[in-house]
Order: sequence, then structure tokens, then C-alpha cells
Amino acid sequence: MSSIHKPAFSVSQLSELLESNDPFFLVDTRSEAVFEDGFIPGSVFIGQEGNFIEWALNLLDAEKPIYLVAAPGKEETGVALLKRAGFENVKGFLDGGFEAWKDAGKPVDMIIGIDADELAMDIRFDKNLVVVDVRLPVEYAQGHVENAVNIPLMELKDPANIASFEERDNLYLHSGRGYRSVIAASLLKREGYNNLHHISGGWEELRHTKGIPIVKEPKALN
Repeated sequence: MSSIHKPAFSVSQLSELLESNDPFFLVDTRSEAVFEDGFIPGSVFIGQEGNFIEWALNLLDAEKPIYLVAAPGKEETGVALLKRAGFENVKGFLDGGFEAWKDAGKPVDMIIGIDADELAMDIRFDKNLVVVDVRLPVEYAQGHVENAVNIPLMELKDPANIASFEERDNLYLHSGRGYRSVIAASLLKREGYNNLHHISGGWEELRHTKGIPIVKEPKALN
């Protein structure tokens, strides 16, 4: 099908695009809490309330068309920010946003959010549980959940870096406070990984939770 060039595009146009084999990014710019509760399958979360431009520049391919799903009233802002950052392939935003998509009866996905107390219970009994820490190596070295796998968010855009995960693995993702790990969850979902949980409070909650083994690697800081 031909590319969408209008600033606002319809649910039917997006549905056709998703059914095509055309490479593109569908970027959801709402808050992480709202995104977790429901989003269009295949969306990449980069919320405007966080470091929006920084992560757009780090994770999106400027050569591929970009379509936005935004909160009401934030649509034009998202388009303008991306264009100002140098993305010339921004096609527009979904008219009516996620609610229009859901109201049309289209398929939706969600991310299971948990708190650190739930991880503390699960980590003792689930042999397939894998904690995925998407913070920077320096953050990881200063303290992390014992045996956690450190894959910085920037590295998740390369499917080769997540190829070691197995179908039986139960992935528990976290970042510092939650923003980066929701992005990570959306990237993993986009690659077909569905058996995952998001630790909403991130490291700030984990490090104060009884029952979660924490270790530090001071040598890694030198």
C-alpha cells in the first residue's frame, strides 16, 4: 500500500499498514503506566514524559517511516519534537489515539506490571525466572539483583542481544524507576517475547525490598 502522508491517519489505515510487510516504527508516546495497561501490538513505547528525544535518537532508525500514537492533545507535539530532532520520515499520528483503536475492536496487548514484593516471592520458587536489568553497566555495578542479566536498553534494539532468552524463561524487567524498562518490554514484545513482567518501581524499589538478594561489583567501577 502507499505510505500515509496525512498528519492524522485513521484506524483502518493503520490496520492496513500493520498487515503489510512494510518496515516502519509505531511509536507510542503516552505515559508508561497508561501504555502498560494497553497498547497496539508491535508498538515501541517512548513516552513524551521522559527522555523522549534521547531514546528516539538511540532506538529508532531514521530511514524507516515513523507513525505515532499519542495522548489526546499531545499528537502534534510528538511529531514536531521528532522532526526537530532530525527525523524526516515522521508520517503523522493515529486519529483518536489508542482509544479509537480499542473502540474499533482491534487487537490490543498489555504488559504485566508487578511490584518488588511479588518478585521477592517468585524468585525463590521459579527456576525459569530471569531478572533483566536494562540499566547502564555502571549502574549495575553499583548494585543489582543477584544473577540478574545486564542488557542496557540501547543494546536491546539489536535482536542478537536477546537471542539467548529461551521460550521457558520468565523475564522480569527493571530499570532505575520504570521508564526504560517499559521501553525494553515494548521492544521485547515487538520481537515476540510475551512471557515477561515489568517491575514498576525499578531498582529504587528493589534495593529496599526484603527477600531480594542484592550484590555489588566495585571492581567493575574502576
